Amino acid sequence: MAHDPQSNATQSGRTLIRNIGLMLSGDIGQPVLSANAILVEDGLIAGIGTAEELGAGVNATVIDANGCVVTPGLIDNHVHPAAGDWTPRQNQIGWIDSTLHGGVTTIISAGEAHYPGRPKDIVGVKALGIASQRAFANFRPGGMKIIAGAPVLEPGMTEADFRELADAGVTLIGEVGLGGVKDGPTGRQMIAWARKYGMTSMTHTGGPSIPGSGRIGADVVIEVDADVIAHVNGGPTALPDDEIRRICEESPRALEIVHNGNLRTGLFVLDIARKRDELGRVVLGTDGPAGSGVQPLGILRTICHLASLGDVPTETAFCFATGNTARVRNLRDRGLIEIGRAADLVFMDQAAGGIGDGFLESLALGNLPGIGMIMIDGEVRTARSRNTPPAMRVPEVIA
Repeated sequence: MAHDPQSNATQSGRTLIRNIGLMLSGDIGQPVLSANAILVEDGLIAGIGTAEELGAGVNATVIDANGCVVTPGLIDNHVHPAAGDWTPRQNQIGWIDSTLHGGVTTIISAGEAHYPGRPKDIVGVKALGIASQRAFANFRPGGMKIIAGAPVLEPGMTEADFRELADAGVTLIGEVGLGGVKDGPTGRQMIAWARKYGMTSMTHTGGPSIPGSGRIGADVVIEVDADVIAHVNGGPTALPDDEIRRICEESPRALEIVHNGNLRTGLFVLDIARKRDELGRVVLGTDGPAGSGVQPLGILRTICHLASLGDVPTETAFCFATGNTARVRNLRDRGLIEIGRAADLVFMDQAAGGIGDGFLESLALGNLPGIGMIMIDGEVRTARSRNTPPAMRVPEVIA
């Protein structure tokens, strides 16, 4: 299976992207940028403006966007990797590479809970977390950025264990509730230790999802106080509306809406966040691979669902899977079209043959877009997506 070693190295050289029809920033404070060109240098965004401004005197490869929309690479805040590009949940190979073709350039583990024979003793929990972090730091199918090594909490872990994990490079904690820790006081103490050492965390929300997990209701979610309220719309079983409302109103933490959850509850959560002017709390995940399968287009589908049914602008919905997630997860090097950020970019357009006058309206009416190119760290990784419908316009490398 072909893959690229993960590193902090970026693509050398310069690339000028011109004739961008619409630039979505990923920043919920300013979702649309008034610019039609991006200059990329050594894998980073070096300039945003017009082609005339950025291209003057610059010796660069040129990509003509041909009027396409350009967005930051999408971030899936909730996946369950196991070993390489194989998922034991569905016995399927290639799900990560296929996810890249859905416009996702970064995936974040919510716990390696599907690992066959997952150890539950403390030494094993730490060993699996460190090994997963190491392995996925060196494994990049299609160039995908994989942040993994998210230990599932078990009783008996101490502050020293979290310090050891952090010292080894682990930056995540898996969903509280997938393992033996299911109560508020224990979860809160462990999450506080994790936060002390720079890790971000999640808590399961809803009914049991896999054998060994349990129902995690509003009281526990609020008390645990993890950074992300994972699948607040159910993973896959959602809590009653009164508990959902309590979580949204009493906790200040990120509200994660997932593809593999309850869509009605997801819209309920979005409506609460919108009315409270707290859309900056909303992040997106797939919660896959799962019993419902692998969803390479899960993040795009969720964006379309929320834009078409949730009374939020399409450009705002894209922020849920880009800048919002980057901020919550402390990813200061990606998630926005901004000078100094990684040139992780997706070129999209309205799907051919569909309804709507242009890209934004097409998605607002529920249609998926077509992807014409994906760039990671300034390097073109795909041309036309093999998973999305054909785009009306696609970019072209012309020089």
